[in-house]
Amino acid sequence: MPMSSPHLSFNQSIIDEFRANAGKVGGPFEGGDLLLLTTTGARSATEHTVPLGFVRADGLLLVVGSAGGADRHPAWYHNLLARPMVRVEIGTEAFEAIAVPAEGARRDQLFEQIVRTAPGYGDYQARTTRILPVVALERSGPEPGEGPERVVDLAGKLREIHTWLRAQLRQVRAEADAHFADAGTGTGPDTGTGQGTGTGTGPGAGTGPRIGLGLQLRQHCLAFCQSLEFHHSSEDAHMFPGLARHYPHLRDVFDRLGEEHRTLARVQAELLTLLGGIGTADPRRFRAELDRMTRELHDHLDREEESLLPVLASIPLPPPPSPGTTSGTTG
Repeated sequence: MPMSSPHLSFNQSIIDEFRANAGKVGGPFEGGDLLLLTTTGARSATEHTVPLGFVRADGLLLVVGSAGGADRHPAWYHNLLARPMVRVEIGTEAFEAIAVPAEGARRDQLFEQIVRTAPGYGDYQARTTRILPVVALERSGPEPGEGPERVVDLAGKLREIHTWLRAQLRQVRAEADAHFADAGTGTGPDTGTGQGTGTGTGPGAGTGPRIGLGLQLRQHCLAFCQSLEFHHSSEDAHMFPGLARHYPHLRDVFDRLGEEHRTLARVQAELLTLLGGIGTADPRRFRAELDRMTRELHDHLDREEESLLPVLASIPLPPPPSPGTTSGTTG
């Protein structure tokens, strides 16, 4: 069942009940498919959690920016357009995801499936001329029971993060190649890379590039940059200073990696600028620039692993209890 409320206190009561009862809530939402979505504010950079109904269709986990049929997109939708990395809670499970809005004919197809499952969304759409966004929440890590063995030390955690970052770079390249393949020569304007949702009936619908690939590519690129920025900020603020205290002979290594982080911030900005112009880009020049930036990013990840993995392999996860603490109650 779709859910929307202008009252923050009401939303918070649903959130509290959800977390206290393994994802189950009562009242008007009892028995409905409900999740909690945590986004990061587009301007504030603070986290915001909202309860939302969800629908599964075509193997996708979907939410709709219905806002009860209001004429403006909900705040959480604007947040995920700026910062696609989100956190999802369903039942007792929580995981990171990339939020990717569907566009054009694909959006319309998914919305039809959603309405068949939850007709209330059709009622919301009838109340407004705004096209209700349909957003796929793509799990950013392995499914439960899949992926590498359990992480037992910081070296394994670093490998896990780097594996995900490398996979995102591959996805960005694959989606760029798909974009140019759909565009034919790739030298003309791209009618399918708009920033908003479309109806699939406007100019260019049914001809030229496949509508929807542009926003998908944008979201995955933003997700990569957002995750890399968070990863580097965490290393600079916490990991490197902590390691330097225990391994002073490696201080120069940590300083060098920190300098590389500042260089890569420039590369990230260049990558976003490059992808922002994909609609009119020359395919050969675009791919050459993307390959150059990808090599710089891969080289940094390789150097970081070469420098840090031997040290991080000796640091267990989770860390052992501090001396003097016990697992029982205190006081």
